Amino acid sequence: MAAPAAAAVDYTLANPDTLTKYKTAAQISQKVLETVSGWCVEGAKILDICQRGDKLLAEEVTKVFKGKNVAKGISHPCTVSPNSYVTPYTPLVSDAEEAEVALSANEPVKIQLGAQIDGFGAIVCDTVVVRAKDDSEKSLSGRPADLMLATHYANELLLRLMMPPGILAQGTEEEKKKAQAAKPYSQSKITQLLEKVVKSYDCTLVENTTCWLFERNEIESKKKIILAPGEGVKGEGLPEVGDVWGVEVGVSLGTGKVKTLPKRATLHRRTAITYGLKRPSSRATLSEIQKKFGTFPFSLRQLEDERAGKVGIVECVRGGVVRQYEVIGSADEQSVSRLFTTVAITKNGVQKISAPVAPDTSLWKSDKKITDDEILKIWNYLWPRRPLRSPRTRKRRRRLQRRPHRRRPKKTMRTRMRTMTKMTSKLIVIQALRYDTERPNMIRHMIPCECLFSRWSGDSAVFSPIAGES
Repeated sequence: MAAPAAAAVDYTLANPDTLTKYKTAAQISQKVLETVSGWCVEGAKILDICQRGDKLLAEEVTKVFKGKNVAKGISHPCTVSPNSYVTPYTPLVSDAEEAEVALSANEPVKIQLGAQIDGFGAIVCDTVVVRAKDDSEKSLSGRPADLMLATHYANELLLRLMMPPGILAQGTEEEKKKAQAAKPYSQSKITQLLEKVVKSYDCTLVENTTCWLFERNEIESKKKIILAPGEGVKGEGLPEVGDVWGVEVGVSLGTGKVKTLPKRATLHRRTAITYGLKRPSSRATLSEIQKKFGTFPFSLRQLEDERAGKVGIVECVRGGVVRQYEVIGSADEQSVSRLFTTVAITKNGVQKISAPVAPDTSLWKSDKKITDDEILKIWNYLWPRRPLRSPRTRKRRRRLQRRPHRRRPKKTMRTRMRTMTKMTSKLIVIQALRYDTERPNMIRHMIPCECLFSRWSGDSAVFSPIAGES
């Protein structure tokens, strides 16, 4: 009698192990990103930073899931893209000229890297401004501050627009059904809204910036969102509950148009295409790629023999079994900023898996602000917030309900105001806590708004919105 077939493994977010592996990879990626960001100082060579970053990634990956039959490794090599570069850039040791490229003071550099556990990759990218060796000032002003603010707010808005409608709907059943029946934002509408944000800071979205659907062993799946698409280019599909996405935002101080730079393409990725390679060097290169990297991106400098890899990769690219990532830069050579976040879309909303470090936007001084009414409305009503919870646990609540309430001494109704600041969104929530002598239980009134508290007068509050007084 034949043995029963093994049950198929569930690799979706419905399996808690899937999200655990994503989060484990994300912890490694974010830890290494923070370390690599500290290495980006004036005069540091890009090649040295990339090599040290890859070594640190490999070391951190070996520390998790020890003794388990789980594949793990690097989902994206450490890359450092200077000022006007758009795509990830990682020079080779054998290219003497590019190996000597160093960072310059006051230029924005994009650091991208990632780890993977059992094929679940968490990629993250952040933009940091290189400081001079003797400069300890952390604040930014002028056009660099405009670029960083535009990128930050565009990224935060995009993450909220990724949420399918009706997930966090509240109210009656009828109101929830109405919210769930609402149409999601189309890709063209998403681009339109993001353009309003970046234009508030006199910046532009980078052409053809692409967000991809992630799956196991795949970071470029069937669905993709293309921001500011060029002629003849369009995205396909929209986010749904259960998806994992790589969300990318690119912003330029110039026109946003891009061009291919005259640099050697050093970043590649294995495709699903099969092709009979003729040269032994090509077959050896492809075999090493499949064994070490699977279908995740890699740099030619990560191969055992870099020079042999440069020869063998040519036929692999020509046959389509390996995809080559060209080095793309700004067409007008203006500064570019980029952020990349890996997110999971669950029934509780959009959950960041791996994300850049939350910046302190108070250090970025700019005379520009977001004034568009449509954007402000979205920030006020679509901003995912967790309601403030009572400090009492459910168990304590039940215990209090079983015993009679003790009467408070007769006092007039009193109101206490308290402000709370969320560092991620700079959201200030004014919360009024009211105690009534007739009803001993605390009555909580929460007034959420994207605003700065201006003044309190009697029983009314006056607020200054984003575009108003600060």
